[in-house]
Amino acid sequence: MTSDAFLVVAFGFGYLLGSIPFGLVLTKLAGTQDLRSIGSGSIGATNVLRTGSKGLAAATLIGDALKGTIAVVIMGYYAGPDAAILAALGAFLGHLFPVWLKFNGGKGVATYIGVLIGLFWPAAVVFCLMWLAVAFAARYSSLAGLVAAFVTPLFLWWFGQPVLASLCVVMTLLLFYKHRENIKRLQAGTESKIGAK
Repeated sequence: MTSDAFLVVAFGFGYLLGSIPFGLVLTKLAGTQDLRSIGSGSIGATNVLRTGSKGLAAATLIGDALKGTIAVVIMGYYAGPDAAILAALGAFLGHLFPVWLKFNGGKGVATYIGVLIGLFWPAAVVFCLMWLAVAFAARYSSLAGLVAAFVTPLFLWWFGQPVLASLCVVMTLLLFYKHRENIKRLQAGTESKIGAK
């Protein structure tokens, strides 16, 4: 297989893995109502938490993160760093725009973290610490994700990782796009806080 073919396979593998809707699958298996009909309608962990099950939310968070990590690690091992980058982008796009759900997926925070774990774990630590700091101070999960995603490419550039920083700029822009309704609610002061019923 040529190197170009490996890159195509890496992106496709990442996309298919990333498009597994863990939140939707787990809540259906648990017998809860359709995740897309409650809260924000998202299939991510934050919306799963609105079902009242912290366990399901945690499992969704882990699953959505791991699909990014696994895509990166496998393709990086078999096809090199360029393939890992494309697998990361594919996994992130798969989570945001899964073909199985008419391209209407999650918002990307957990998969963003999972991709960082596989590519450059210190950046994942920075992302998580920034998320925790903002979430603790403001109690807005969406704001925490947005701030962490904004800071991460800056950290990577500062740390001498321009290729990863460029990837994260793309993922951050997509993450902001998927959070556009949250941003409007934050501006209006109507965004739900962490722990709110």
